[in-house]
Amino acid sequence: MTAPDTQHALDPYAAFRVPGVLPYLLGMTLLQIGLAAQGLAIGWDIYQRTGQPLSLGLVGGVQAIPMMLLSLPAGFLADRLDRRAIVVGCLACVAVCSLGLAWVSYMHGAIWLMYLLLLCDAIFATLGRPAIASIYPSLATPETFENAMKWHSSSFQLSSVIGPAIGAFIIAWLVPAAYLFNAVTATVCVLVLLMLRLRPSPASAGAATLSNVLAGVRFVWSRDVLLAAISLDLFAVLLGGAVYLLPVYAKDILHVGKFGLGWLRAAPAVGALTMAFLLTHLPAIKRAGRTMLLAVAGFGVATIIFGISRNFYLSLAMLFLTGALDNISVVVRHTLIQGLTPDAMRGRVSAVNHIFIGSSNEIGGLESGVVAQCLSPVISVIAGGIGTLAVVIAWALAFPRLRRFGTLSSIMPEAEESAPVPTA
Repeated sequence: MTAPDTQHALDPYAAFRVPGVLPYLLGMTLLQIGLAAQGLAIGWDIYQRTGQPLSLGLVGGVQAIPMMLLSLPAGFLADRLDRRAIVVGCLACVAVCSLGLAWVSYMHGAIWLMYLLLLCDAIFATLGRPAIASIYPSLATPETFENAMKWHSSSFQLSSVIGPAIGAFIIAWLVPAAYLFNAVTATVCVLVLLMLRLRPSPASAGAATLSNVLAGVRFVWSRDVLLAAISLDLFAVLLGGAVYLLPVYAKDILHVGKFGLGWLRAAPAVGALTMAFLLTHLPAIKRAGRTMLLAVAGFGVATIIFGISRNFYLSLAMLFLTGALDNISVVVRHTLIQGLTPDAMRGRVSAVNHIFIGSSNEIGGLESGVVAQCLSPVISVIAGGIGTLAVVIAWALAFPRLRRFGTLSSIMPEAEESAPVPTA
C-alpha cells in the first residue's frame, strides 16, 4: 500500500508525469520572467529620474494598497467564479498597463502617471493572484503534491534569476522595452492558459456576504500552525526589504551601475533556485517548523551583513544566502497552506496569504525607503535584519506547535479532499 507513495517520494520529477502540470508551470515561469524584468526597470527608471530613495519606497506603497483592500474579495471570486477566466482577464489588463508604462517612460511623462499605472497593474495582479494559486495545486495528485510545490518554487526562482538578467540587458539598451517585454510574456501566458483543458471551478463560496468573504481569515486563524507560518514570513519580509534599496546600493554605495544592479537583483533568486533544486532531490523536510525558524533567522543575519558590506562580491554572497534561506521558508509555508486547505477554500486562504506576504513585501519596501530617506540606506537594511532576528525568537516562544512541527508529508492526506483536475 505504501509502495506508490514511496516511489513518488523518491522521484524528483513525479509532478511532471501528471498531465497539465508542466504546461502550466512553463506559462507561469514565463509570466514571472516578464514581471521580474519589469520590476527591475521600474526601480531603475524611477530612481534615475528622481534620485530619491523615498520614490522607490512609494513604488512599494502604491502596489501594497490593492493587496490590502482587494485580496479578500479576490479570494472570494476565485472560489465563486471560473478561475481560468479570472486569470486570463487580469493578465490581459496587466499587459495593457505595461504598454502604458512603456509609453510614459519613452515620452518622459509625469512620474505620477507611472505611479497611477503601477496602481492599476497592482489592482489586476491582486484580483488574479488567488485564482492563479488555486489552479496550480489542483493539477497535482496528493502523492505528487509536495514535489509539485517544490518545482513551483524552483520555477519562480528560475524566473527571478532570468528576469533581472534579461531586464538589465534590456534597460541598458532602452528602458521602455522592458515594459513591452512584460506585455508580451503576459500575452503568451494567456495563450497557454487557453490551451489547457481544465474542469470549471465549482461555485462553492456561496453568496457574496461578508461572512463568506472573511471565511479564509477564520480558517487561518483557527489553525495556529498556518497562522504562525504566514505571520512569521510576513514580518521577515516586512523588515527585510533590502531588495527595494538595491538601486541605491548599486549606484551610490557599491558603484556598480546598471549591470551590477542586475547581478544584485538576481543573486537572491540564484540562491533560492539553488536551494529549490536541492530540495526537489532530497527527501521530505524533517522537523519543518524548526527548519523554517532557523532559515528565517539566517535570512536576518545575511541581511545585516549585506547592509554593512562595501564589497560587491560579499554583497552578492549575502544576497545569495537570503534567497536560499528564504526559499526553505517559502516551501514550508506554501506546502502547509495548500496541503491543509480544501479546494473549496483555496482561493480565500490564498488571498489571506497574499495579504500577509504580498502586501508586507510592498509595505516593507515603503518602510525601507522612508527609513533610508530619513536616516540612511545602510541603517535601514541593518535595522531590518535585527528586527527579523527578534521576530524569530518571539515566534519560537509564542508558537510551540510550529517549533515542533514534523515532516510536510504528514499533511498530505488532508489534500486528498480535493480530486485532481483532469487535463488534456
